[in-house]
Amino acid sequence: MGRTREFDVDTAIEVAAKLFWEKGYEGTSLADLTGGMGINPPSFYIAFKSKAALFRLVLQRYREQYLGFAAQALEEKTARAVAERLLFGYADLLSSPDHPPGCLAMNSAWIADGDGIREELKEHREFRKKALRKRFQKAIAEDDLPVGTSAEALANYVMVVAWGMALEGQGGAGRRELRALARSAMNAWPSHSDSLAAPYTKRSRGAKHASVASVG
Repeated sequence: MGRTREFDVDTAIEVAAKLFWEKGYEGTSLADLTGGMGINPPSFYIAFKSKAALFRLVLQRYREQYLGFAAQALEEKTARAVAERLLFGYADLLSSPDHPPGCLAMNSAWIADGDGIREELKEHREFRKKALRKRFQKAIAEDDLPVGTSAEALANYVMVVAWGMALEGQGGAGRRELRALARSAMNAWPSHSDSLAAPYTKRSRGAKHASVASVG
């Protein structure tokens, strides 16, 4: 009986990360994974138990190695700086030449449907949104954001912009384009002067737009 080929687990996880990043969870087959790692299916199952278990390992490493800026952004002194660091950091991640385009998690979230992965990714997005909402509530209490600002609507706004950037990044948008999107999104950031204006629903129909401060 031939010996089972030994392989480095960390290297195998890196191979899997690249495949999941490029093809998404559903689009990456067992044959893709075993072929990329240079092992047979029995060795794969011994090492990782299942494709879903491997993806969770990849996702954990991805969050630690690539998404650290998202947690650090919450420590910025102002709410605006929080959003800027998050969106511009995301733009840089999505367009980096060091890995496939887009966001590994979002590339899988678009179509992931099996093994509970889609729901798990949704829960993580909700966790991110909740953390932002809590940070913006603190900013409102400290008068860093204007009276009438909805922390929930503002957190939703930032996250939806980030998700849209992820889709653009997956489609091949470059760093300059993604950072331009981030700058455009920040143009709608609420200022204290917005609190002097009437809420959006009470403005005249001729008003061209409303700030995020009055949404929700």
